[in-house]
Amino acid sequence: SSQNLSEEFAEAARQLKKEAPRIQFGKIDVTHQHDLRKEFNIQEFPTVKFFVDGNREDPIDCKGVRQALDFITWVKRRTGPSTVLINSTDQAEAIIHADNLAVIGFFKELHNDSVEVFCETARDVPEMPFGMTASKDVCANYGIQKNTLVVFKKGKPVHNEVLEDGRQNKLDLTRLIKTFTLDLVTEYNLETSVKIFDVPVENHILLFTPMNSETFSVIYENYKSAAAEFRGKIIFVLVDTNETRNGRVFEYFRIRDIDVPAVRILNLTSDAKYKMPADEVTVENLKEFCQSYLNGKAKLHLSSEEIPEDWDKMPVKVLVGKNFNRIVF
Repeated sequence: SSQNLSEEFAEAARQLKKEAPRIQFGKIDVTHQHDLRKEFNIQEFPTVKFFVDGNREDPIDCKGVRQALDFITWVKRRTGPSTVLINSTDQAEAIIHADNLAVIGFFKELHNDSVEVFCETARDVPEMPFGMTASKDVCANYGIQKNTLVVFKKGKPVHNEVLEDGRQNKLDLTRLIKTFTLDLVTEYNLETSVKIFDVPVENHILLFTPMNSETFSVIYENYKSAAAEFRGKIIFVLVDTNETRNGRVFEYFRIRDIDVPAVRILNLTSDAKYKMPADEVTVENLKEFCQSYLNGKAKLHLSSEEIPEDWDKMPVKVLVGKNFNRIVF
């Protein structure tokens, strides 16, 4: 909530006042400051912007940061080095084991485009420690030969991304790394919904199924297999249709009991929904559906009610999605 974020923001200001008095924190109630709201094009609340060197024209957006500690890290990485330089395996191990997640960049040399992109990415993911190294010993210790970004979870490597100059951009890496704050498949509930929307991936796939059904474990394994392949591109969500609190989600996707198990893709930006053409939730069908969606070939799903039997009886005709085109056009 806005209130909670406001408190975390104030706490960050308190802590940084001692460490970095040059960094000033301020807050504006734009309900009374219409000119400022217009000037900075404030569309959603709360919005946090960072102004550097008195430049009013081009503030940096601070998105998806909710905790005081993350605000502090975000600001520090904007005003100083964004990653820790690692010179020994002991130092690498300390960073990898200090937190649940850590990101390490292994490089042949520390001056190229890939390093630049890596450091820019670190600025945008303050909730994780970032380290980088060009030490041959450290690279050899982790068996790494090319320029590579490695995500460690609970001290173990869970993802290797080979970095080639000019191939990756900051946004793709940010999306990929932030997905590791979620499980491979995230079960939807009030708590996880906030986390899901914090990850800057606009494509969500949802599996609607009762979790106590006999086929659930097989379907779930298939879903997880597909999820591993599309990490960073599509977020895989599981919706338990037995959970009454998920009612609004079923309504939004017009899912009925007879439809389940059902698979839908939602694009958050356009609000477009897509239905998996195949009925069976197999790895093959899921992969085909995801790939056709990413290639822009999936058919839009315009969920519609059935055409009422008496739609034509009265002078004013009853239209639903299924007969709208035919009757109107």
